[in-house]
Amino acid sequence: MEQPEERDKQAERLRNAAIRITMMPRDTNAHGTVFGGIILSYIDIAGGVEAVRHTGHDRFVTRAMKEVIFHEPVFIGDLVSFYAATTKVGSTSITIHVVVEAERFGSPHGQKVKVTEAEVIYVAINQYREKVRIGK
Repeated sequence: MEQPEERDKQAERLRNAAIRITMMPRDTNAHGTVFGGIILSYIDIAGGVEAVRHTGHDRFVTRAMKEVIFHEPVFIGDLVSFYAATTKVGSTSITIHVVVEAERFGSPHGQKVKVTEAEVIYVAINQYREKVRIGK
């Protein structure tokens, strides 16, 4: 029988990041940590990538981003992964759950920490910026 730790490792290998990026000095505030707004913008991009992947529709606008609580800071050099999964699809909207993890640069054994997570709602639009049904 497979152990829980082994299942977690296997799930980690199968998980595919919507975005993975190394944080640079331009992304930091006066305290040497990455701006929360930078992380929020990447959450929005990662969610948009998942919305397009899941539906095949190529135009979405962000309707809402639910509460975001930062549990850990992000530092220069951290490799930050944004994992996105579809949780709900409506007739014109899609809800995406995004989890953000940072792999600490230079840490022993590639230490990973959960930075934050968010639920983002997107609405499908057409080339005229009008709301449309997903899949049409």
